[in-house]
Amino acid sequence: MLGDAWKKEVEKHIDEALLLIHLKGAGRRLPLREIRESEIALEEGTVFTSRHLATFLGSSREILLMGATAGSEIGKVIGEDTAGGNITRGVVFDAAASEMVDGALDWIVSYYNQELRREGKSLLQARFSAGYGDFLLENQRSVFRLLEFDRIGVDITEHCLLIPEKSVTAITGIQ
Repeated sequence: MLGDAWKKEVEKHIDEALLLIHLKGAGRRLPLREIRESEIALEEGTVFTSRHLATFLGSSREILLMGATAGSEIGKVIGEDTAGGNITRGVVFDAAASEMVDGALDWIVSYYNQELRREGKSLLQARFSAGYGDFLLENQRSVFRLLEFDRIGVDITEHCLLIPEKSVTAITGIQ
């Protein structure tokens, strides 16, 4: 159990982290041309290869691509803290940024679900990300391109990692 002084320090670090996090997000609906056993073909021509994603999407006829970033400032401070020995603050900042980015994806899901209800549709309950199961991280390139993620200050490395580090993408189905 954390003592009062420790709790106050963690809460102070969370408040500091919130000042460094600059959330941005993107979402895009795309129609599916076909879902086969291990391939998902989008109308615009992109094909994702993943048996797990195909099963996850099931009978969806559209997908929602989404992504969010906490911005670069928080990542720089996390790196400085970790390298400089301020591990506690770095870990709290890291956790706060991760939670905020996940919360941004939740907000995007909520926004799109509200729009989709007007059409009698809804999103699947879960999200699926590149690098999960057999949905290889290399698929991040296509997701990045389709979301035009660079427009909100995110870049992608040759190894398909997103920069800033506290950036994520996900896919879910529309039914």
